[in-house]
Amino acid sequence: MRRDRSSRVPLRRSLLGRLLGVSALVAACSVAATAWLAVQTTSGAIRQEQGQNLAADARIYDTLLGYAARHPTWDGVDATVRELAEQSGRRVALTTQSRQPLADSATAATPPALPPEASAVVDPLSVDTVLAARSTEGQGTAADRIDPRAVGPFLLPAAERSALRRTADRQAVCLNRVGIAADVVVGPSGRPRVQMVGNDPERAAGTRCDPSDLDSPTRTEKKALTALNGLADACLKRQGRGEVRLNQDLSWGGGVAVPVPGPARPTPLPGDAREAAPAPAVEEPREFTGEDDRAIASCVGTARSEQLSSYVASPALLFIGDEGGATVPGFDLSPANTAKIAGAAALVLALTVGASVLAGARLVRPLHALTGAAQRMRDGQEHASVPVSGDDEIGRLAAAFNDMSAHRARLEEQRKAMVSDVAHELRTPLSNIRGWLEAAQDGLADPDPAFVSSLLEEAVQLQHIIDDLQDLAAADAGVLRLHPEPVRVGELLSQVAAAHQARAETAGVTLTVEAGAGAILPADPVRLRQAVGNLVSNAVRHTPAGGRVTLRAYGEEAGRLSEGAGEVVIEVADTGTGIPAGDLRHVFDRFWRAEKSRSRRTGGSGLGLAIVRKLAEAHGGSVSATSTEGEGSAFTLRLPARGPDGMTTAS
Repeated sequence: MRRDRSSRVPLRRSLLGRLLGVSALVAACSVAATAWLAVQTTSGAIRQEQGQNLAADARIYDTLLGYAARHPTWDGVDATVRELAEQSGRRVALTTQSRQPLADSATAATPPALPPEASAVVDPLSVDTVLAARSTEGQGTAADRIDPRAVGPFLLPAAERSALRRTADRQAVCLNRVGIAADVVVGPSGRPRVQMVGNDPERAAGTRCDPSDLDSPTRTEKKALTALNGLADACLKRQGRGEVRLNQDLSWGGGVAVPVPGPARPTPLPGDAREAAPAPAVEEPREFTGEDDRAIASCVGTARSEQLSSYVASPALLFIGDEGGATVPGFDLSPANTAKIAGAAALVLALTVGASVLAGARLVRPLHALTGAAQRMRDGQEHASVPVSGDDEIGRLAAAFNDMSAHRARLEEQRKAMVSDVAHELRTPLSNIRGWLEAAQDGLADPDPAFVSSLLEEAVQLQHIIDDLQDLAAADAGVLRLHPEPVRVGELLSQVAAAHQARAETAGVTLTVEAGAGAILPADPVRLRQAVGNLVSNAVRHTPAGGRVTLRAYGEEAGRLSEGAGEVVIEVADTGTGIPAGDLRHVFDRFWRAEKSRSRRTGGSGLGLAIVRKLAEAHGGSVSATSTEGEGSAFTLRLPARGPDGMTTAS
């Protein structure tokens, strides 16, 4: 046992050592990569905050942009600036474009000088699209640079807002009633709109809840829309181009419209004020070029800026930094910070190594159990199953090992039983022969013909056992040679019946053959007679007097023996005692007998049926048995019509 333990230790240490080495290497590479990525990310964030990049301060910019869009001046912005500074912990300052102070969150009596460059320009009519927190309600092509909260003259008075809200609430309730989820959303101008879940307006078509009732502009919107359309037309006229009629999304349709006298169509509202005015009486669309498109878009944008300029605050410079005057907070990788980073890396490494040790120990434990069980099997000890930990590779290996160990144990038991049975079968005839010879030597028995016949019978029995064992050994080794030739099945069954007729008559058993005489099967005639003879001998032995043993042959496909059948079936049926259902699966095992006692009445060595199975398999066929206890048994040989060497049946 000391030698076994010492032989197991190197395997365990080797596997665990390699696992730990690989884990430590992976952990070190992971920590180094993480540290490098953290440094690169931090450096990139610092560089991003420098200059005019205010991605981290988009909320400050957007809040001040909204204030400018809703107020004509910057008066009163101080409270908003201080609140933003308190929330962000940064210094926020606003100045005019000539750097005249408008608001500053600095608390010092003498604020530090502002940086030479502003962080951004707050102008609701020229939004910085990189910094601005854009509204989800997109604008038309002419309003991309105008903040949607800048509505100016399109701001609805309370009366119009209340009337539209009541209409929107009724439509939302109606849509919800018919199974369409809808909410009322109010835009910067105060105009409500019905928003359906799924954003599919066509779902409301065909109902009495069509939200298009809200599309008609109010009196305030018509007035502002007419003024905007006039500014855009004036710009186009200065360029020598015709007038344009804007759609509700600030587009201008499929061509430049040539108006015919009739009511004018107002243009759409900014933001989400997008109601369309009544259509003119007659319009004749005319195709225009890409240059016309660019000119119209430029004029619409100029007109909107001109219209809203008196409603929004003037552009201001925005400065965001710390209290010391720097644009972004400082970053100093001090020795303390370095120690923290090193400590965190060491902690990660320690945790990784600890986890690797636990994983390695868990991996080695079942392998150690497998190694111990295999060494016990090698030393001849009784086998023991190893625990199956799971359905992974090691679990499947343990299950396979348990199956192998159990199979080996069964084979060992069979080997021991076989040795015992062979010794018993050989001892009986040898003991008889020895006893008769000693009796003759002592003068107690005369060497008369009966004496010689008795010795010959025992010798023949001994020879049968030895021949059976030799056949089984040859079959197991794969050296059982066949000499196939055309065999007339009917004649072969008749020969077997004739050979066992005397024994059958002595036992009072009727032996009959049911097979045609003209059919031919390619097989080894000697081995086939041996297989059928063993079945007949076994049937006669287990059939009481007055019973019957029948030999049949037929083709499986046609129900009878015929040329061209795919399989030839030879059946030996008896009306004997039968075999219990629990014993039926053992009848082809070596040395197995239904009668377990050594003083059995039915005789036989227990090898005949095992030899039948081997001979059937050597011919490429099979053998099976069916039985009803108390009524009889039937043993069936199934042989292919094409023999082992490719020979086919013929007539």
